[in-house]
Amino acid sequence: MNLETILSKYAQKAVKSLYGVECDTFEFQVTRKEFEGDITLVVFPLLKYIKDNPVAIGQKIGDYFVDNADVVKGYNVIKGFLNIEIHNSYYLDGFNKIKDDQQFGISSKNKGQKAVMVEYASPNTNKPLHLGHIRNVLLGYSVAQILKASGKKVYKTQVINDRGIHICKSMLAWQKFGNGETPQTTGLKGDKLVGNYYVAFDKEYKHQINELISKGKSEEEAKKQAPIILEAQQMLLDWEAGNPEVLELWNKMNTWVYDGFDVTYKNIGVDFDCNYYESNTYLLGKDVVEDGLSKGVFYKKPDNSVWIDLTDEGLDEKLVLRSDGTSVYITQDIGTAIQRVNDYPDVNGMVYTVGNEQDYHFKVLFLILKKLGYSWAENLYHLSYGMVDLPSGKMKSREGTVVDADDLIADMSRTAAEISEELGKLEGYSETEKQELYKTIGLGALKYFILKVDPKKRILFDPRESIDFQGNTGPFIQYTYARVQSILRKSNIEPGGTIDLDYVLLDKEKELIKLLFYFPEVVQNAAENYSPALIANYTYDLVKEFNSFYQSIPILAADTDAQKDFRVQLSRAVAYAIKNAFAMLGIVVPDRM
Repeated sequence: MNLETILSKYAQKAVKSLYGVECDTFEFQVTRKEFEGDITLVVFPLLKYIKDNPVAIGQKIGDYFVDNADVVKGYNVIKGFLNIEIHNSYYLDGFNKIKDDQQFGISSKNKGQKAVMVEYASPNTNKPLHLGHIRNVLLGYSVAQILKASGKKVYKTQVINDRGIHICKSMLAWQKFGNGETPQTTGLKGDKLVGNYYVAFDKEYKHQINELISKGKSEEEAKKQAPIILEAQQMLLDWEAGNPEVLELWNKMNTWVYDGFDVTYKNIGVDFDCNYYESNTYLLGKDVVEDGLSKGVFYKKPDNSVWIDLTDEGLDEKLVLRSDGTSVYITQDIGTAIQRVNDYPDVNGMVYTVGNEQDYHFKVLFLILKKLGYSWAENLYHLSYGMVDLPSGKMKSREGTVVDADDLIADMSRTAAEISEELGKLEGYSETEKQELYKTIGLGALKYFILKVDPKKRILFDPRESIDFQGNTGPFIQYTYARVQSILRKSNIEPGGTIDLDYVLLDKEKELIKLLFYFPEVVQNAAENYSPALIANYTYDLVKEFNSFYQSIPILAADTDAQKDFRVQLSRAVAYAIKNAFAMLGIVVPDRM
């Protein structure tokens, strides 16, 4: 039972005993640094129930705590704030219960409940993954890890956008300009090879548009009449009609891309439990719309197009089937959501990791699913996030100016190598060990820089700034973890044993224990808010507190064996928390740096 719960029970009894009032909600906060105490009861909200001076109320409740609550050592009242001092034995007893738990912070209390499906990545198969995809992938994967740590069952999935005009553009350009080249003959990853032809299509398309304009066509006419766009549109019709040659080419080039994606996902350290393909799902939802028509959820216009009216909910009317009976994107999303629950019957919620330009789309989707009567639609969440910019500006796929994900990962490793060499931190490492460490530091820097920011905020990403061994960065936290491992190796003190409850805690030791106690609560809050930033910034606060402790108090050179043993055990518990927190962010912590 945490401290707030314990004190709330005593506060409830105190108010009842002293004032004859029933009250079961109390506001606690961390005691401000300039005051004595460990936790503060805010008295002002009690004035709704109690007719008395706030200071007098605080003093009377404080006296009640001292007389009745074993955990309370003393108190002071500053205006309407009751600052409560807790006995060291409470912290030491709690520390004894968590100090050897390598899974500290990871809960199993929700096991057996319904599952959550988290969707992320969802790339197009006409180009490699880029920096924008990286934020998506890291956010989705981390939220899945956090939900698991909070005790939920999780399925990780993606919808691969493997059909449409954009795919046909790459296919057509390869047919025209590729001369039969393959990933094997060029040495390029398949997704990069296909992406090159997407750029090649756009280059030729622009050339043809300019030619037509020079012959007197308007720009709008030229865009519609350029031969290469007409060929791409015909190829899409042929694909939908099942043309064997087009399907063969489509399968071949998509396989190249899937193989390339797999390499990138492995390099960045993420995975999936199941994949959905747009080529299989784009027709889903049409039957659902027909069923919704019969139930009055949708309505048909004179031209036979099908709509839903969401104006009463503050939204617009939304098209769900065209007049020719073909589906639109939201129709597919309706069908895919339902298909997922059919495939995984224990799913009772979904998280969609998609950029904030789709905020409106998901409001509409979730509302339609609720109106269709699906109970799990109450548990749908759009993990909306902002763009990632670079100092050089925005990225454009068609023009080939994107920051390629593989190149960025390699650049992060190189930058980590440069900075590590400058700092001279790698004496005694073999070349293989160095390269592995550079990758660990570089990826840790990239992931932490992106995940420490609230998802809704736009990010300006500076690779070199992210790889700093000081401040709120991944490498700073990784370095602190490695420092703890060095302490543990030198101490020769194994886990186990019990800390004496009479041990005299110093303030720095107590502050670390208090922060450790918050970790499980932070995990639950991060899961409820789908926010890796809460985990990242908690870890930074813990590491800052540990480094202050490390610099202020001798650990291996402690005055007594009891102090040395306790401080080593405390350092080990901090390391467990760092490792588990960073695992939720998808970041590896090295034993040596």
